[in-house]
Formats: sequence, C-alpha cells, structure tokens
Amino acid sequence: MKSSDTGLILILSAILLALCLRLPELELRPMHTDEAVHAVKFGRLLEFHEYIYDYNEYHGPTLNYFNLIPAWLAGTQKITEVNEFLLRIVPVFFGVLLIVLHLWLIPGLGSRIVAFSAVLLAVSPAFVYYSRYYIQEILLVCFTCGIIAAGYRYLRSRKLSWILLTGMFIGLAHATKETCVIAFGSMILALLLVCFTNKKSFTAGRPKINILHLFLMLAAAVLVSAAFYSSFFTHIPGVLDSLRFWSTYLDRAGQNDFHIHPWYYYFQLLLYNHESGRLLWTEGLIVVLALIGLLAIFTQRGKAILSVQTSLSLPLLRFLAFYTLIMAILYSAIPYKTPWCMLGFLHGFILLAAVAIVVLFTMLKAIPWKIIFGIFLLAGIVHLIWQGYQADYKYPADTANPYVYGHTSPDIYPIVDHIEAVAQIAPQGRDMNIAVICPAHDYWPLPWYLRSFSRVRWLDRVTDQIAGCDLVIASPALEDELIEKLYQLPPPGQKNLYVPLFDSYLELRPAVELRGYVTNDLQQLLNASQQKPDTTP
Repeated sequence: MKSSDTGLILILSAILLALCLRLPELELRPMHTDEAVHAVKFGRLLEFHEYIYDYNEYHGPTLNYFNLIPAWLAGTQKITEVNEFLLRIVPVFFGVLLIVLHLWLIPGLGSRIVAFSAVLLAVSPAFVYYSRYYIQEILLVCFTCGIIAAGYRYLRSRKLSWILLTGMFIGLAHATKETCVIAFGSMILALLLVCFTNKKSFTAGRPKINILHLFLMLAAAVLVSAAFYSSFFTHIPGVLDSLRFWSTYLDRAGQNDFHIHPWYYYFQLLLYNHESGRLLWTEGLIVVLALIGLLAIFTQRGKAILSVQTSLSLPLLRFLAFYTLIMAILYSAIPYKTPWCMLGFLHGFILLAAVAIVVLFTMLKAIPWKIIFGIFLLAGIVHLIWQGYQADYKYPADTANPYVYGHTSPDIYPIVDHIEAVAQIAPQGRDMNIAVICPAHDYWPLPWYLRSFSRVRWLDRVTDQIAGCDLVIASPALEDELIEKLYQLPPPGQKNLYVPLFDSYLELRPAVELRGYVTNDLQQLLNASQQKPDTTP
C-alpha cells in the first residue's frame, strides 16, 4: 500500500474518531457562564432576527449566525425550543472541519505528516473538550488554519480561487474573536522570518505576488467581516464597533484578577495536572514531540531527513515553527489567560509533533525499533483518547479536570428542578414572579436555564422590585438585607411569609452558593402535591 493511501486512511479514521469523541451526549455538561451568555444572545437572533454587536460584552457574531443553520434544520423558532445539542453541534462541526482543512496542506507537508496531525487533533483532550463548548475558540482555530492552508496553496499556484478563500477565512477569523489579531501578527512575523532566513522561500521560482490578487484578498476579508458585524448590512455601526474592541479587551485583561495567571500557566495545563488520589492529566506526548519537531526543522540533521520526504516544503515547515513559537510566546506573555486560548498554539504543537513522528520513523532504520516506537506512539494516543473520554463523560464539570475553568456546578440541575417543581403547582405556572439577585449580576447561567419563565427580574441588589415575588433566588451575602426588605413589603396585612426553597447547600459554581426562598402558600401546595396517599389497608 502506498504511503499516500495509508495517510488518507489515517485521515478518514481521524475524522471518524473525532466524531465519536465529540458528538455523543452534548447535553451532559452544565452550561458554562460564557456558553449561556452566547446562547441567550443567539435567542434574540433566532426569535427577532436581530443581532447588534456589542464590543463591551461579546465576541464576534459568527458563532451565533452559524448556529442558525442547525436551529432552522431542527425547525426551532424560539429559544425555549433550543437545547444544548443544537448549540454545541456548531463547535463540534468546526472541530471536525479543522481536521478536514488539513487536506489542503498535503502538497506542502505530505500525506503522512497531515495524517498524524489529523489523528493527534482528533484525540487531543483539550481539542476534544473545547470542541463541545459553545464558545468561539474552535471556530477561530479552524479559520486561522484555513488562512494558512489556503494562503499556502495560493503561493504555490497563484490561482485566484485560493487567494479569495484566504481572504474569506481572514474575514471569518476577524468576525469570530478579537484575539484573531494575535494569530494575524504571528503569521506576518513568521512569514517575514521565513523570507529572511531562507534563500528558498514560498515564492522561489515563481512570479511576484499579484498586487491585484492581494487587493481582492483584502476586499474579500473586509466584505465577509463587515457582513457579520453589520448583521448582514442592517446595522452598519457594527462594522466600526468591530474596530473598537481593543480598549475594552486591554482594560479587562489587566483588571480581572480571576483570569490573571503566570507565564507558564498553559504549559502547566498541558504537561502535568494531578490531584492526590485522582487522575493524572497530561498532553506531554504532544509537547515533547513538538519540541523534537522543532529541532528537526532547525537543525542540519533534521533538515537532511526532511529533505528526502516527498511533497514536503521546508519553508512551510519553518513558517509553521515560527508561527507556533510566536503564538506561544505572546499568549504566555499576556497576563490574562483562559485555558481555551491555548488552542491556537496547541494546534501548531500538533503539526510539529506530526513532523517529529515522521522524522523518528525515518531515523529508525531497524524494523524492531520502528515497531517499538509505533507501540509507544499507539499507547500514547490511546492514553490521550482515554483522557478525552474522562474529560467529557466522567468529569465534564469537575475541578479534577484541568480544562474545567470557572465552570457551573452540577448543582444547577437541582436548583432548576426546585424552581420547576414550584411552577408545577403555582397558579401562574411559568408566569409566576421570580427575582434573582446576585451582586455584579453574577447569576449566569441561570438566564439560560430559566429561559421558559416569562416574569423573571434579574437584579444585582435588593430593591423594591422584589415586592410580590412568588420565589426569590439570591446570594447568601444579601440574605439579611433581603429578609429585611421582604418584611417591609408589601403593606401590613398583605404579607406572605417566605420559607427556604432548598433543603441542602447548593452552588452555582464552586464556593458560590445560592439560596432560594418561596412563599409559604406555595410551599404548602408543594408539600401537599409531594405527599403520597396512604394505600395501606
């Protein structure tokens, strides 16, 4: 069997494996706060066909607009009809598309490197976990991969179609998340370094870049980005707002202590995470192989081995190495860190790790050594698959999982169940009056879970608006003030006593407790409805 055929089989197997790891039980994990915020924003787009980009609160609009496709296919018209599967199927799709886009890199990397990178992408626990997250990060990595792949194909062929695709992916990346500029800057610097350090560059032996083609690329990028930010040209100020995000981003990056982490934070996540008596998490296989790949690209012996590979572009390899290093340095230097942000350079690590695998197989001349390395590699891949399974299906919201970050507690389910139980017996049903009170509006993702309730007041402090509420959910920090206010309202003779709704300690997130209060009348009705009739003769 030809190596190209083997590579194609590996790529197809990787796609199938990626689907098997990402697709099942998408509703299993509680909605993260960020997911809920985007979901509620999507609800307005779905129901009212309205999307106004807000650079103070949200990332780019591509996630919400692409979400319309599965929602329409499912025949949903209201946010109450949308579930977690319909939301998370979007990042699943782009997580798999990311693997598919590597096929465009075969002319420059060869089928074997592309095949191994596809397998590692399919099984990387970080990529598996965040491909099931309703946030923008997987889309951003997918689109930046599209820029690199389509851009390389243009530099090889000078075909207009490839430069237009490059522009389209640039526009999509810009319309996805503001951190795209880190990827753009890394690409530009990497390209300059390749041209500076290599006599033989991408363009060697070919005509100079067509200025008209560059203009068309930029035009395509601007058109695609503007279409999304302007809500398809119905809200033109959104285009200008897309250029104003940096003031907000930089301001928050320096002030939110919760997200401030040391420079080695991402590497610690990838290399070693272990709590006493619990699982060991590591993607060290990928990181170590990536370092070997870097050495192969930048050393004479490594280049000699790589130069004998067919369909392999050394300038492209150098570009990927520089791009990955620059991205890793920039993200590590920025104090503001969230674990999903590392996916951009982790993608680069995976490509470099695939290079290392091919180099090591080539270096090992004796068949027994090749077999030993193959067994070692297979064991490492199986371990990654096992970690991905544990992360998604055993510990999806457990802090033992290193990719769980500020996540909603599974207690959200009994909290909502208690509220649903009251609605079942309340005369007003889902139209009953509910107040949710948390300082700094820290009640997310409750707006997602209470989306079918029509009269919910979302408050950050205790006010007179709680008068007449049938049910109150509040932070313990506000309990004394809340009890005092409930005693004052309404006027004497019209008071209704409130009793605790929850019979146990319940958290919104780890160490973030919520307490519930319901009118005594509704609690009595609830108790009566839960009493089973005595059928003993």
